[in-house]
Amino acid sequence: MSTEFHSKEHQILATIRKVLSSVVRDTTPPPGRLHPLKPQTIEDLKHCFMLITAREKEIIDAAGGNSMDKRPRYADAPKKSHVVQFIKPKDKDKDKDKDKDKN
Repeated sequence: MSTEFHSKEHQILATIRKVLSSVVRDTTPPPGRLHPLKPQTIEDLKHCFMLITAREKEIIDAAGGNSMDKRPRYADAPKKSHVVQFIKPKDKDKDKDKDKDKN
């Protein structure tokens, strides 16, 4: 499969996702009212979203992309990949015991 085909397929999937999302938003009732869609239809929509996401991931992986974990961010926003190192504080009771042993 060519890269051009993957790009077009990915574009189609993105469009389908947007349309389905709009349908869900437009049919979602206010709190306290019954949903106009049947429960099975809601489950089918969820299944469609899962299939679209799985195929998008396959397309990105096949195209040599890193993953779908990339999210847009502002250039001046700090990166969230901070490594925190914890230093275990010295146990004061052990230090007191050592001082007693010395005396």
